[in-house]
Amino acid sequence: AEEVPEEPQEPTAEELRAQLSITEDYRDSFAHGEKGADYQKYIVLHDTESNTSAAGVVDYWDGNGAGVAAHFIINKDGTIVQCVPLDTIAHHAGFGDTGHNAQYGVEDESRDDKVGTTPIGSWASDYGMNSYSIGIEMVHVGATDTDYPAAQLEALDTLIAYIDAYYGFESDIIDHKAWRTGNSDTSAEFATYLANNQQY
Repeated sequence: AEEVPEEPQEPTAEELRAQLSITEDYRDSFAHGEKGADYQKYIVLHDTESNTSAAGVVDYWDGNGAGVAAHFIINKDGTIVQCVPLDTIAHHAGFGDTGHNAQYGVEDESRDDKVGTTPIGSWASDYGMNSYSIGIEMVHVGATDTDYPAAQLEALDTLIAYIDAYYGFESDIIDHKAWRTGNSDTSAEFATYLANNQQY
C-alpha cells in the first residue's frame, strides 16, 4: 500500500513566538483590565508616526500619564517590544466613531477601567474596540518613510500568525483609521499590504 504523506503540522504559538525577537517591557500604566480569549476579535494596526525606537516609544507612553499603549511595537529591523500581555486590555484604539461599537460588535465596555481616558467629542464616543483587540504599532512616519522595510513586514506576518495560533482562530485585521475617521494609521504606503493581509 502506498504511504500517504502526512499533512504538514501548523507551527504552534510557542514555535512562532520563538521565531520572533520579542523583548517584554510591561508597565502598570498600560494594563486596563482582563480581555480574555473569549473577547478577542480584532488586530488593529497602527503607525507610531515617529522614528523613535520601540523602547523609546514605551518610555514616552509610560511617562505621559495617558495610559495609552499597544500590545506590540515593531521596529524597522523587525525586533519587537511587547508592552501588554495578550489577554489584557490596552488603550491603543482609543475612542472610535459613534456607532462603531455596534458596527464592529464590541459593545461591552464593562471590562475596561478606562483610566486615563479623555473624551474627544460626541462624534467619537465609542470605546469598545480596546476590549476586543490586540494593538500592533509599527515604527513608521507616513509620507516621510517611503516604505515599510521587509524585515518589519516579515515580523508583522509572523506576529499575526503567532497571535492567531495563540487564540486558535484568525482575528480580523483592521487599521486604526477604520475605527476612528480622520486618523492617519496606517499610512497610504501600507494600503496594498493591508488589503492582501485581509484576504487571507
